[in-house]
Amino acid sequence: MTAQKENQTARRRAPAMSPEQRREMIIQTAIPLITEYGSAVTTAKIARAAGIGEGTIFRVFTDKDELLQACMAEALSPEHAVRELDAIDVSQPLPGRLAEAAEALQAHMDRMGAILGSLGHRGGKHPGTVRGAGRGESTTRIRVALAELLEPDTADLRLPPEQIAALFIGLLFTQPRTEDEPELTPQELVEVFLHGALSGGAE
Repeated sequence: MTAQKENQTARRRAPAMSPEQRREMIIQTAIPLITEYGSAVTTAKIARAAGIGEGTIFRVFTDKDELLQACMAEALSPEHAVRELDAIDVSQPLPGRLAEAAEALQAHMDRMGAILGSLGHRGGKHPGTVRGAGRGESTTRIRVALAELLEPDTADLRLPPEQIAALFIGLLFTQPRTEDEPELTPQELVEVFLHGALSGGAE
């Protein structure tokens, strides 16, 4: 009977997390709350959403400002976008690869915009680096990952994959995003990028 109770207790007990794992879990929990409430979000609210005590937050973060900065750095980090690009099947046709890449990069931009828009300048100083990488290096990492998606079609490209990747990112990042000029769908963007502004029926 005692052994049975011990087994039940062991099953109920959550596995121990390292400080780094705990930190990452808190950041991932906090990001959607920051998007919703901005810098007004409380550490108590974040703790409840994470299923932990508020004091646990301050075992891995010095204060709320450090937590906000960590969330901003996570949102600006290229890591997730690069993983998404690396996961795209390079055996599919180029338009499909680029459409998936556009979706991944648009999600990355939306994530950055949501956090920056919610925090503004109230989240403290803007982080100069993102997990040790500056903004330029982050963009470079995304461009390299995108260029690798283009490499199977190198022989058919007008320019080297790296230049094509830079042009694609430029188009994606600068397309209109207003009510009057809604952003293109990934498929539409790829169509314009690969075939130009003229319709297929143009002479």
